Amino acid sequence: MPKNRNTFSSLAAWRRRALSRAVHRGWRWVQESGAVTAEHPGRLRFGRIGAGTRLAFPQGTVFGESWIELGSHCVIGEQVTLTAGLMPDLDLGSEPILTLGDGVVLGRGSHVVADTTVTIGSDTYCGPYVYITSTNHSYDDPHEPVGRQWPRMEPVTIGPGCWIGTGAVILPGATLGRNVVVAAGAVVRGEVPDHAVVAGAPARVVRSWDPEKGWQPPLRTPAPVPIPSGVTPEQLLALAEPGETPGPSGD
Repeated sequence: MPKNRNTFSSLAAWRRRALSRAVHRGWRWVQESGAVTAEHPGRLRFGRIGAGTRLAFPQGTVFGESWIELGSHCVIGEQVTLTAGLMPDLDLGSEPILTLGDGVVLGRGSHVVADTTVTIGSDTYCGPYVYITSTNHSYDDPHEPVGRQWPRMEPVTIGPGCWIGTGAVILPGATLGRNVVVAAGAVVRGEVPDHAVVAGAPARVVRSWDPEKGWQPPLRTPAPVPIPSGVTPEQLLALAEPGETPGPSGD
């Protein structure tokens, strides 16, 4: 290849790399500037937004935020929908409709649709594309389009410490206890007791905790080993090495 063609090719490659870096820097700036926090709420005026809570940019549909209360240190992923009421600009009274406790995580693309009360307990983690709703379409009248029939609404309560897997659906009237695990893709209705694992559509309990016998049926994986007190993040890397068990001082 002639020398001048090599020069032009190298210059074009340099320009592409420079443009790529500029685009990524610009997008990071947009994401940072567009994020919603208590200090920088933008156009959104939530009933409450706690310290350390962050709604990633771009946000999904958000309305009725005056009746939405977000606890502290919540992580709301990109394109998450949070709505209170059937539509914007309704007067929903004096009490909150949608409440998230401290440390709640909602994964990317999730929806929380609260036409009546929805409460998500502290430290509940939701994977991507979880759908939580207090409203279901009615289809009583076979002659009327389903979308034009008045929906049914029932409160939803999710206890603290739950884990809700990717693509799970929590239906109106569902009540989840403490530390419930919902498998990916499960469709949950009704009441789920504390310390249960549910899976399927409709979801059913597939594992539960017995104070005397432990998990039933027993877990197939060994219990996690607690991290030794005082171990630094750097020392944790040594735990992956065979025969290494660093103490608090790294010995």
